[in-house]
Amino acid sequence: MPPRATDARRAAVLGSPIAHSLSPVLHRAAYAELGLANWSYDRFEIDEAGLPAFFEDLGPEWAGLSLTMPLKRAVIPLLDEISDTAASVEAVNTVVCAADGRRVGDNTDVPGMVAALREHGIEQVGSAAVLGAGATASSALAALARVCTGEVVAYVRSEARAAEMRQWGERLDVEVRTADWADAGQALKAPLVIATTPAGTTDALADAVPERPATLFDVLYDPWPTPLAARWSMAGGAVVSGLDLLVHQAVLQVEQMTGCSQAPLDAMRKAGERALAAR
Repeated sequence: MPPRATDARRAAVLGSPIAHSLSPVLHRAAYAELGLANWSYDRFEIDEAGLPAFFEDLGPEWAGLSLTMPLKRAVIPLLDEISDTAASVEAVNTVVCAADGRRVGDNTDVPGMVAALREHGIEQVGSAAVLGAGATASSALAALARVCTGEVVAYVRSEARAAEMRQWGERLDVEVRTADWADAGQALKAPLVIATTPAGTTDALADAVPERPATLFDVLYDPWPTPLAARWSMAGGAVVSGLDLLVHQAVLQVEQMTGCSQAPLDAMRKAGERALAAR
């Protein structure tokens, strides 16, 4: 049942570092559009060591939590249940505090990626490439399990990372082949390229963008555009941004935490764009 506008509820994003997070901007925009005047959404600098104590202090006014690094795996032992999606990537970015006191974890990054791709017309691809091998890369593989019918090539810097990506592929039923980061320029020829690396990592690849690129999904949103995304757009390729992902995963979080059937995607996106422009 959707909440009453008079119900005072709390939500927040936790992580470390957290000052850069756009989640408060997106969620507060949703509350304003939905008329939830007594709902609040904050941010808290919390690391793994401080997470259990934070959970102990959660009262009945709490509706849910958003989690960013380094808490997406650390939170799992503190929950009563996690969704199949969260279990598949061993990462929780959403906690819903149920009325009966149970705390249920989910991962909205994976369906958020799929929704962002579909918004840009990507329903299915025959193959794909992933740049990087961190936690976001495993979520990318889970998303590709839903949209990619063939091989995914993961470009990584070490054999240990390569082995991890192959293991994730087996677990997620995705055909994964690994390649050395030194050959990452070859990744840009794929029908879909998902860049999951930190800021600056792919800058040198901008010169390797092909004449007719297909689709790039760059999970970064600040600073934006990245050199790779800018060159990709100049060459006429389609670009899905990290803000697209952030908004779509936040839409799902708002719906789960508030019980509203449809979060205001456009209002949340515009709020995020304004906040980025002001930085």
